[in-house]
Amino acid sequence: MTGSSASSLSDGGSGGQGGWGAGAPHAGGQPPRGSRADIEVIACGALAGHIREIAARRGWPVKVRPLPATLHNRPEKIIEYSERSRFSARPVIAYADCGTYGALDEYCDSHSTERLPGLHCYDLYAGPDRIAEIFAEEPGTYLLTDYLVRTFTRTVLASLGLDKHPELWPDYFGHYTRLVWLAQAPTPALAAEAARIAGIFGLPLARVDTGTTRLEAALADLIEPP
Repeated sequence: MTGSSASSLSDGGSGGQGGWGAGAPHAGGQPPRGSRADIEVIACGALAGHIREIAARRGWPVKVRPLPATLHNRPEKIIEYSERSRFSARPVIAYADCGTYGALDEYCDSHSTERLPGLHCYDLYAGPDRIAEIFAEEPGTYLLTDYLVRTFTRTVLASLGLDKHPELWPDYFGHYTRLVWLAQAPTPALAAEAARIAGIFGLPLARVDTGTTRLEAALADLIEPP
C-alpha cells in the first residue's frame, strides 16, 4: 500500500476542540423533561467516552451505559440492545439514526424516549451541513473519528473479518477515494495511526478538527432543563 498525504480542511466554523444488561422497560410515563434525576444515557460505544467526559465536566448526575460500537455493522440490533438496557427512570438514547432508517425514532416515540439528532454520529461532530459538503466534494470519502482511529483493527478489520480474509478488502472498500479524519482531540499518536490507516487504504488523508462542541450541545438539550 502507498502512504498517505495529510492536509487540513476547514471545519465549517465548528468552534471545536483541538464504519456492549437486561431489564424490562418501565411501566407508566417518564419524569418531566426538565428532571435530571435518574437519567440513564444508553450510548453508542463510540460516543460513550466523550459523553462520560462531558457529563463529569458539567456535573450531570447521569449513568452512561455503553452499547457495543460494532452495532454500527448491525444497526437492526440497536433497538434490541437499547430495550434490554433500559433500567433508569428516564433513559436517553445517545444514538443518531445510525442506519435504522427511522426505526429508532419509532422506538423512541413508542417509549417516550428521546435520542440525539442527526443521521449518524458524524453529524454530531461536524454538523450535517459540513458532512454534506465533504461528500459533495468527494463522494468516495471514508470517514474516521478518534474512536475509529484508535480501534480500527478491532472495530473495522476484525469485525468485518478482514483480518482473516483480506481478499474481501475490495468488496468493502474498493470504491473509496480518500479518507477524512473528523478529529475530536487530535494527538501526534492519533495522527500517526490515522496516517497508518490511510496507508492501508492506499488513499490520501485529510483532517477536519471538530471537537465535541456539537455533541455536548445536543446532550445538553436532552439532559438539562429547558
